[in-house]
Amino acid sequence: MAANKPERVLVEEWRDILALHARTLCELDRELHRHGLGASDFEVLDVLAEGAAEDGGAAYRVQELASRVHLSQSALSRLVARLEKDDLVCRGMCSEDRRGVRVELTAKGRARHAEVKPLQRSVLARMLDGATG
Repeated sequence: MAANKPERVLVEEWRDILALHARTLCELDRELHRHGLGASDFEVLDVLAEGAAEDGGAAYRVQELASRVHLSQSALSRLVARLEKDDLVCRGMCSEDRRGVRVELTAKGRARHAEVKPLQRSVLARMLDGATG
């Protein structure tokens, strides 16, 4: 159990996790840059695509999306604005709460996601293979 591990071992394990995350994020950014995306951009497209596949075209409220992609609401808002400028997502008012904003993929966003998903998954497989076991 983790509670029985010496503090030094816990800190080393934590730092290994952080290093793996940083290396993987850098590799994703490098590979996805050729397609005009960063790792966080793709993560938003991926979450939206998964939601659309599960719910038949569902949109997410910005707050829901922020919790799924682990970004602050302000960082996510800036990212969504960039994706919207590139016509990969569109924003609209939330019908059940006029103060809320919903985000969904456009046709171009679905196509870009489908094009880049194999590359992202390949990077994940290469970087994480054996690292999480």
